[in-house]
Amino acid sequence: MSQKNSVLLFIVVVVFGSLVYTLTGGGESPEQYRERIEAERERQYKYLKFNLESPLTEVQKRELEQLEFYPVDQSFLVKARMEPIETKKMVEVPLTDGSVEKYVRHSFAVFELDGKEVRLLLLQAAKEVDKRNFFLAFADATSGEETYGGGRYLNLRQDGQRSITIDFNLAYNPYCAYNPDYACPIPPRENILEIPIRAGEKNYDK
Repeated sequence: MSQKNSVLLFIVVVVFGSLVYTLTGGGESPEQYRERIEAERERQYKYLKFNLESPLTEVQKRELEQLEFYPVDQSFLVKARMEPIETKKMVEVPLTDGSVEKYVRHSFAVFELDGKEVRLLLLQAAKEVDKRNFFLAFADATSGEETYGGGRYLNLRQDGQRSITIDFNLAYNPYCAYNPDYACPIPPRENILEIPIRAGEKNYDK
């Protein structure tokens, strides 16, 4: 299987886990929420350590004891309104190896975090069949220090007519954070934040 196909498989696995979380997470207590996020993180760890499609080398797999995450913080679970882009254009998003992948510039997710308005561009894969699924690549003030310098990802699903839930506690590293042989989408300039997002996965310690 090619490296790009492996990346797509990983995204599918993450999307499935996120959808299970979204569909079953309503009305849960803070303790149930924390346990659910920790279970998802454990699933992510096991995928990287044991799955044949993991980007880790065999040496890395043997040495991997855990992934590093920020403590679960429910304030980073936000409900955003979706502001559609009137003229949706297909764009070529650059990858870390110089190649490109096609996405549709679909809409902006708008929400408040720490009293500040945040607008993030939602992309949709050119071949996406389910038009409720979106891809969010972002970088923030922690990138290159506490978190991977190339940014982090979220796979999102629209859950309202004009709304979408974003849980930064589920933010994960792209494959190229673990192995430079993989090509990963670079966050668009609209999604480079000046504020820190201290939630989700931290930098991978090689």
